[in-house]
Amino acid sequence: MNMRLATTAILASSIALAACSKKAPEQLPPAPADTTTNTPAPSTQTGPTVGSQSHFNNAVGQENTVVYFDTDGYDIDGEDSAKLQRQAQYFQQYSNVTFTIEGHTDERGTREYNLALGERRANAAKNYLVSLGIPANRIRTLSYGKERPVAMGSNESAWAQNRRAATVTVN
Repeated sequence: MNMRLATTAILASSIALAACSKKAPEQLPPAPADTTTNTPAPSTQTGPTVGSQSHFNNAVGQENTVVYFDTDGYDIDGEDSAKLQRQAQYFQQYSNVTFTIEGHTDERGTREYNLALGERRANAAKNYLVSLGIPANRIRTLSYGKERPVAMGSNESAWAQNRRAATVTVN
């Protein structure tokens, strides 16, 4: 009798389950809406990378990356200050860019004298930029003295081009 009772219970359960089954809907619901958004493709930068020397040159103008000095001098004059102000604007806009100011001299004088003079020139430019709000820890100075001339020759024209402080970006 237990067997009959178990069979009857299973049969009753099957019938009950069959009665509860759902019918398929006559009409299917609409397809889900497209939830993906059209994200623009990452911009492909054309031109030099921010912080590179070419980006700096283009932004401030090649002629504004170098300041020139009188013989045995390291004072910042009006023309130099205008160039350094352009540089400061760039370095304020791109606050992650670090840079070096290289001090140079002409060929006259001893190596030691010229290294010291080149250092004073680089520091004069650095101090001016710091006075304009550029943090000193972003600026490195380096003196090459007379070791890296841009103009060859032993005349006033060549010497004038070599008495300089050049700003070079590091990033």
